[in-house]
Amino acid sequence: MACLLVLAHSGYSQTNEKLLRNYYRAYEQKNWNLLKSILSPGFHFSSPVDQPPIDLETYHRRCWPNSKNTKRFDLEKVIMGNDDAFVTYNGHTNDGRVFRNTEYFKFKDGRITENDCYFGPGVNFPNSGKK
Repeated sequence: MACLLVLAHSGYSQTNEKLLRNYYRAYEQKNWNLLKSILSPGFHFSSPVDQPPIDLETYHRRCWPNSKNTKRFDLEKVIMGNDDAFVTYNGHTNDGRVFRNTEYFKFKDGRITENDCYFGPGVNFPNSGKK
């Protein structure tokens, strides 16, 4: 995982930053157990195609299969708050395609509770699998 630029708010939680980086690492390593360990049981995910927000079980079914096509993430900007963060990244697929997204995360009790994903330009990947 490459990191091009990190912007941090003073007083942010290093624990939350580690959770955030492990989120992307789990996709790169195809490690569902790592990802599940950092997501709250009440985790919710939303994106332009996931409305209303989906729960952890649905996220696993719809979104996690994208990990098999994920090569790496280049985190361009990471802006940490006390209990939230914004990340803009370029994602790279195994077949050389690039996609760009921004994600907003919320943290509570040492876990990620929410991820709101905003799709940027690039290939239509990842997607939730919703038709």
